[in-house]
Amino acid sequence: MSDLHSRSGGPPSVPGVARHGRLRKFGPWGGAITIIAAVLAVVLVAGVSVVSIAAYQLSLKVGSSAIDIHPGEKAAPPPGVGAYPGGFNILIVGDDTRTGQGGIGAGPNSQGALNDVTMLLHVSGDHTFATAVSFPRDMIVPHPQCTKGGAGGNLPINNALAYGGLPCVVSTIEAFTGVKIQFAGLITFDGVINMSDAVGGVQVCVSGNLNDKEVGLHLASGYHTLTGAQALEFLRSRHGVGDGSDLGRITSQQVYLSSLVRKLESQNTLSNPLTVYKIATAATKSMQLSSSLDRVDTLVAIAQALKGIPLNRVVFVQYPGSTPSTGIYAGKVQPNLALGNQLFNLIRTDEPFTIGKQAGNLGSVPDTNPVKSTASPQPVPTGAAGGKKQVVLNGLPGQSAAQQTCSKANKSNGEG
Repeated sequence: MSDLHSRSGGPPSVPGVARHGRLRKFGPWGGAITIIAAVLAVVLVAGVSVVSIAAYQLSLKVGSSAIDIHPGEKAAPPPGVGAYPGGFNILIVGDDTRTGQGGIGAGPNSQGALNDVTMLLHVSGDHTFATAVSFPRDMIVPHPQCTKGGAGGNLPINNALAYGGLPCVVSTIEAFTGVKIQFAGLITFDGVINMSDAVGGVQVCVSGNLNDKEVGLHLASGYHTLTGAQALEFLRSRHGVGDGSDLGRITSQQVYLSSLVRKLESQNTLSNPLTVYKIATAATKSMQLSSSLDRVDTLVAIAQALKGIPLNRVVFVQYPGSTPSTGIYAGKVQPNLALGNQLFNLIRTDEPFTIGKQAGNLGSVPDTNPVKSTASPQPVPTGAAGGKKQVVLNGLPGQSAAQQTCSKANKSNGEG
C-alpha cells in the first residue's frame, strides 16, 4: 500500500576481526529479535484456557539440546506453582549460521557463527515493567576468556558466539552490564519465518519507499502485513532504512517488534486456540534454550510474571553508541558508557523509566495515523516499582510497545 492512510491487514578467520562481506541476497541478520516477543507470547499463553495444549507442545521440544550458560555453577531449583519469584533477565542471541537453513544466506562469507543479534530482556522484581535492550553487533566491548579465546580484548560484541558459544555471549554481556543472566536462548534464521507465520503476519508502517537490493526487499510507503521470508527481509534490512547503519536498523526493527507485541496482546490473537498453539510451537521450533529455561514449568512461571505488564511498560531500547572513525572504533560502534551505565543502573535497581528526548533514533518516525489498539485493557501496576514515579531517560533510542511508529526509508543511498 502506498498511502499512509490505508492499511492492509565458526570463529572469525582473523581473531578479533568480524566479517562483514557484502552478500548479494543475504547478509548479517536482525530477525532474531522476534524471539523476545515469542517468549512474551509463550507467557501470555498461560493466561488463556489452552495453556495445557501449549505446554504439551513445548514439552516435546524443550530439553533436547539445552545449553549450560554458567558451567560449574549449581543450577537453581525450578520455580514452584505461580509466577516466577523476583526479577530476572533473558538473553536472546541470533546465530548467523547458514547450516540447516534451507539455503537461506548461502553465498560468499556465509560461514558462521556470529551473534549478529544480542538482546537482553529484563523483568522487574515486582513484575510491573519489562525492558528489552538491543546491543549493536559492531559495538566494541571487553571480551572475557572463553573456550576459544577472546580474553581481555576489545572486540565487536558479535565475536562472542564464535569464541565460546552461548555461554561466552552470556559472560560477555554480564561483564559489560553488571547484570546476572538467568535464562538464554539461541535462534537461527528460520525462527523469524516461523514466528511471523504463526501469528498470521505482522503489520508494519513504512515512511517513504523502502528499497533494499541487498536483501531483495521493496516496500512502498504505507502499511504492509509481513509474513514468512518478507518478514525476515524487513528485519534484516540495513541499507533500506535510516542511515543505512546497524544503529538505524535496530530502531527500525522496533517498529516490527512493538507491532508484534501489540498483536500478541490483542484479544483476537490469544483467544484463538489454533493461533496460540502455533505460537507455542514457533517459540521453540528453531531455538536452543539454556538448561535453566528448558522446563515447561519454568516457562509457565515466567508467563505468570509477564502476563500483567501493560504495553506502555514494555520498553525496547538500544544500548547507546556512536560511530566515530578513528582508533579501535574505526568503522565500529563506540558505546556511550555514561548513558549506558545510567540505563543499567536503573535496570539493576529495578527503577522504572520512560524514554525522554531521543538521540540516535535513526530508523523510525512516529506514525501520524495510528490505529486504535485491540489489546485488552490492563490496570496500572500497583507493585513497588509500578507505584514509583518513573525516571525520564534522555538521549536513549527506543520506544514502548504501546507506541506506534513507522520505519524510515533510507534515501541517501539512492534506493529509497
